Amino acid sequence: MIAKLCLIFLFVVMTVFGLAGSSGAQSDAETATAGIVYLGQKGDPYYEPDLAYTGLSLKDLDRPVIGAEMAVRSARVLSRSLGLKFTLDVVLIEPGASALDAVKEAFASEAVAVLLDLPEPAFEEVVASKLESKLLINIRHRDDKWRGVGCAPNLLHTIPSYGMRADAMAQHLRVKGWDRVLLLHGETQEDLIETTAVRKAIAKFGLRLADDRVFELTNNPSKRDESNVPLLTGGVRHDVVWIVDNDGEFGRYVPYETYDPRPIVGTEGLTASAWHWTYERHGGPQLNQRFRSASDSIMQPEDWAAWVAVRSLIEAVTRVGSADPDLVRDYVQSDALSVNLYKGVAGSFRAWDGQLRQPILLATHNAVIGAAPFTQFQHQTNSLDTLGTDGAETDCKR
Repeated sequence: MIAKLCLIFLFVVMTVFGLAGSSGAQSDAETATAGIVYLGQKGDPYYEPDLAYTGLSLKDLDRPVIGAEMAVRSARVLSRSLGLKFTLDVVLIEPGASALDAVKEAFASEAVAVLLDLPEPAFEEVVASKLESKLLINIRHRDDKWRGVGCAPNLLHTIPSYGMRADAMAQHLRVKGWDRVLLLHGETQEDLIETTAVRKAIAKFGLRLADDRVFELTNNPSKRDESNVPLLTGGVRHDVVWIVDNDGEFGRYVPYETYDPRPIVGTEGLTASAWHWTYERHGGPQLNQRFRSASDSIMQPEDWAAWVAVRSLIEAVTRVGSADPDLVRDYVQSDALSVNLYKGVAGSFRAWDGQLRQPILLATHNAVIGAAPFTQFQHQTNSLDTLGTDGAETDCKR
């Protein structure tokens, strides 16, 4: 009898372990991979130090890969429970190489999406191809044209446009009653593009353009009014000076040097951006601390844009329970998507231009002062759509 019981026990043990082994083998075989590709270019001038004539570096940017990696790492527990594996492949093409070929190669490997962090010519090559059914996410370019006439099917944007940032600042000025704006801007291509967005925002929110003046870096005595801050800011009634100077040629010299004592906003003073390292609400401190631990640096808006792009994809994969690129693409672009932005509201992508709905933070160099949209500005469906181009205004033909 004892011998018989021992045999039964042994059979049960072998069966259980056999089933467990079979289940494990089956699980390994069925584990799907949700692959995400970050695409950049080697030697990208955007990430080269921007040195002033004295040797000062005015712009020190790192590729936002760590933000994307951080989002992937945070999904490890979730991936095990789903039986799905999330991966991030960093691909850097050689200068002059075809970005479109790299994108096609990524999708041939069943990537669910490609994050685009490319110089404008390479970015345009990819966007112009209109790769229908393939999900592309812009984490770098702010020009509104990529949400308008230059848009493409399945092209999404997690970085806010110039229009969104300008609208956020204009809302703040209107709330404060600083209605008369003196606009100072440079003449680089980027400055001119952003200046167009600022002018539109001023008109959109009923501010008054006191004057529109150009700064010119010159030693020509006959043009001293265009390069001297007190002279450039005098002779006109205004409540605030709005600066557009992306290269830092003159904007950093404007605060405390204006003809009249006035607040400074724009690319200096109070700035509008997707993220700020001092944000103290809605889980912001935890996100900033995790990023600092991972990178030993502060989280920049571009880092946040890469992080939230991957987070959106992870949310979509989780909800559809699959790494199928078509299912993920459709869910990400649907009204069902609700991604935690760590800014107090859930985000989703606009159907008309692919832009991520999000609050815009208004901050000085070391403090967040407020966040737009402000409660004074309402929208018929979503107050976040008061920032940037609304559906009725879009030129995008997706």
